[in-house]
Amino acid sequence: MHEIRVEHNPSPAKLEVIGVYDWPIWTKEVSRFPWTYEAKEICYFLEGEVIVTPEGGKPVTLRTGDFVTFPAGLSCTWDIREPVRKHYDFD
Repeated sequence: MHEIRVEHNPSPAKLEVIGVYDWPIWTKEVSRFPWTYEAKEICYFLEGEVIVTPEGGKPVTLRTGDFVTFPAGLSCTWDIREPVRKHYDFD
């Protein structure tokens, strides 16, 4: 099973060490769409709220301040409730 890992409100020091603030920013309006991760993605939510439901799994709510890891191979549905703005990086 592909698990979405979420860390709520990581310390600014941790984000600095990882280099989050140097990563590109992705934005998306309120919408709903299927998505499959070809590679592992790590990201940090600057704004918004989304419910990500893995295929055959339980919904995960992600919000401003969440540091998230999406595993490679994960197929899911994104249901963006509030416009999203996030830093992201693919492994």
